[in-house]
Amino acid sequence: MSKPHITRRQFLKGAAAAGTAAAFPAIVPASALGRDGHVAASERINMGVIGSGLQGTSNMKGFLRFRDVQMRAIADVDQGHREAAAAIVNEKYGNSDCDLHNDFRELNARDDIDAVIIATPDHWHVLNAIDAVENGKDAYVQKPLAWSVVEGRALCNAVEKHGKILQTGSQQRSDNRFRQACELVRNGRIGTLKYINVGIPDNNRFVGPTWTPEAVPQGFDYNFWLGPAPWAEYHTQRCHYEFRFILDYSGGQVTNFGAHNLDIAQWGLDADDSGPVEVIGNGVFPESGLFTTATKVYFECTYANGVKLICKTGNSGMTFEGTEGSIYVDRKRIRVIPETILDEPIGDDEIHLYESRDHYRNFADCVLSREKPICDAEVGHRSATVCNIGNIAMRLGRNLTWDPKAERFADDPEANALLGRTMRGSWALPA
Repeated sequence: MSKPHITRRQFLKGAAAAGTAAAFPAIVPASALGRDGHVAASERINMGVIGSGLQGTSNMKGFLRFRDVQMRAIADVDQGHREAAAAIVNEKYGNSDCDLHNDFRELNARDDIDAVIIATPDHWHVLNAIDAVENGKDAYVQKPLAWSVVEGRALCNAVEKHGKILQTGSQQRSDNRFRQACELVRNGRIGTLKYINVGIPDNNRFVGPTWTPEAVPQGFDYNFWLGPAPWAEYHTQRCHYEFRFILDYSGGQVTNFGAHNLDIAQWGLDADDSGPVEVIGNGVFPESGLFTTATKVYFECTYANGVKLICKTGNSGMTFEGTEGSIYVDRKRIRVIPETILDEPIGDDEIHLYESRDHYRNFADCVLSREKPICDAEVGHRSATVCNIGNIAMRLGRNLTWDPKAERFADDPEANALLGRTMRGSWALPA
């Protein structure tokens, strides 16, 4: 007997009535939807975009590939960005129906939006996402999930409270090379794991030792762009891509490229719900100028099982080193020593990690199935935490003891003060 087909609208209505994930009915995977190349309106995921710069537009294009996703609206404080993104959507659908918002809260409040893409600067991720889930939206949030440890925990709590789906945009988890590397490590193919070496590139933007405030461009709501961050005079290099080199908004290359490989390190360590217990750092920071994040990175994290994770400025790959071999992996290759490790497949009774071949598709499927995506809120938060405490250790330049359960440093008020901040104006985390 075939299973009855359940539309998305029927599913959402039934899920709301059931009240718990355990009561959710089985549904047809999103990738299987569609008849003769068409998807009924009731079975589409209606999406909005919050933050439509370079990364937000790239994410949006990723979802525009799918017949069961309909892009409805764009929110961005930069008029030029939101209009350019809307033009792409309208060209795709052959109409002019994509709506524009300056304030993300207007988009989140819409009844015709099921899920949102969040690709704003890092200091906005959590406020955008909490507002989304409180308004009943699922969220695809660009990495790093959170600007601070305190914010990341608040988002995890909100996602759990409201029963929403959140995917962190750490797309290397949906790359077969990284999954294979972690499976080999987790199944003991390189013996006992001892070290993980993570390389991140140098800063790829520079500004001189002095800078002069500039006039805010027309069509750019700069005060809203700053949002919860401290007030600062406008400069072209403060915003858009280069925000990531200013500590008030991001964590430099540690939270940019480093977030990807540190996420994979956590996966290979089976530490998606925990983290290191000690961290020591020694970074080089600018002494003047606009940029404030480390220009040279070095920090070590030690885990309870004795494994040391070393993150430093160098290449953009990573190496797992064990007592019987090593595995190097990046986005182009995987190299194993000895090579014979690859000759023995992972057995049915061994550890097989969550497999996703497309990070966007995985999120869309999970929006419909209500299953956890490959890089959910807790995973994204724990990986961002490694980035954040690594930056704190470098800023303080000393050994720190970390409690991954309490998410606090041991007997260290100075370090703990850097785990969050008081937000500007009326912006605040949920009480």
